[in-house]
Amino acid sequence: LPLLLKATLLGLASGSYHPFYNGFYYNHIMNDNGDGQDKVDYFNGAKLVVETSKDPVYSYNGANVTLPCHYRYEPDLGPKRKIRVKWSKLRDDYTKEQDVMVAIGKTYMAFGDFKGRAHIRQASRHEASLVISDVHLKDDGKYRCEVIDGLEDESDVVDLRLQGIVFPYQPPRGQYRLNFHEAEQVCRDQGAILANFNQLFQAWSEGLDWCNAGWLADGTVQYPIRLPRKPCGGVHLAPGIRSYGPRHRHLHRFDAFCFSSALKGEVFYLDRLAGMTLEEAKQSCQDAGAEIARVGQLYSAWKFLGLDRCNAGWLADGSVRYPIVTPRANCGPAEPGVRSFGFPTKGRFGVFCYRER
Repeated sequence: LPLLLKATLLGLASGSYHPFYNGFYYNHIMNDNGDGQDKVDYFNGAKLVVETSKDPVYSYNGANVTLPCHYRYEPDLGPKRKIRVKWSKLRDDYTKEQDVMVAIGKTYMAFGDFKGRAHIRQASRHEASLVISDVHLKDDGKYRCEVIDGLEDESDVVDLRLQGIVFPYQPPRGQYRLNFHEAEQVCRDQGAILANFNQLFQAWSEGLDWCNAGWLADGTVQYPIRLPRKPCGGVHLAPGIRSYGPRHRHLHRFDAFCFSSALKGEVFYLDRLAGMTLEEAKQSCQDAGAEIARVGQLYSAWKFLGLDRCNAGWLADGSVRYPIVTPRANCGPAEPGVRSFGFPTKGRFGVFCYRER
């Protein structure tokens, strides 16, 4: 026999340091004893099954949400075993975006932005549900629940969707002035984030029709069309989401599609007989124990709180807008929506303020 093979056989015959079972071993499993001891499990012959919700779980900004995950063995192995649970957030193509948390027994660790906001709920014998408190806009997406027991490793995916609204945004300096990173920032400035494709598609299915192309969170540029027309891809194309595909994030410039969720506070309107300048409007909101509302907050109040006001008001970005739920004479078009007067450099208007509850 070759020298290397002889040495391998001699090592196995004399007894290996690692336990041996059908040619496989599993070592260095975390434990919650804090003693640094290695724990070894062997394949137990039972099938591990992991199940999450087949339907999306809906929540909103600032809420607490539970993403269900349960596991079982076929056949049942009796008493509860110490298993490892790992939650990850996924991209739309199901590749891992970030670690959320890992848990073994009562010991767990959350990562990144989920620190202090995420923990495992184990209310029943085979539960491994993820609880996220104070949901953030960027928490929207797919999550993988992975259960590891020795050599067994199974997982399932659950979709967390935030109830929200997509709105197109152009900065004061005009159309198609934002690269990708600037688009991200202007959405944040308006109490929102860049929308993802699923959010834009949902908005399109609810009636959003917008002929200007805008950035999405994945770096693609798209726009939703309900009524085909010549300037918007042509009259012969079916309604849908038109896509320019991925664009250069620094060099190419478009508008932005922003996503805002339900509010934790309220938006209200203030006015004076002679109206206000923008600076006077900001001060009026402060005097009322509030702050001047951002565009995303106005859209959210219009959609989720039914804010209907046929009076134009200042917003934090220097634009003047007003929300209409019930269209009527002298209040703009015949469809509900948020009307815009653009970014006037002159004029006196009311103001929309935002206050936390």
